[in-house]
Amino acid sequence: MSFELVPLAVLMFAMTYPSRAIGLLNPALERLPGRALAYLQLVGPAVLAALAAVNVMVATTDGRSAFVIGLPWLSVVACIAIVRWRQNLFLGLAAAVAIAIGGRLAGLH
Repeated sequence: MSFELVPLAVLMFAMTYPSRAIGLLNPALERLPGRALAYLQLVGPAVLAALAAVNVMVATTDGRSAFVIGLPWLSVVACIAIVRWRQNLFLGLAAAVAIAIGGRLAGLH
């Protein structure tokens, strides 16, 4: 087990925790300007989207990174479409997971 990334994790926590916990730390959150509230509400989805994009678009083999198109793209597109259509993140994520599991069981990668 390697501990070389622990300092990075601590740094990431220190940088992101205040924006995630602002509602707990500041009970007068609703008095912030509308643009600030919109920004804070979109921080979480933006981080998740960035993580999903890296995991879907880039594959690393033998120390080399390559842009790939495959089953994960279908999962992400389906998730985005369902969330936009039904306004329900849970349904979109459930559909994406089902597509990924079904594709893997069918031997698609």
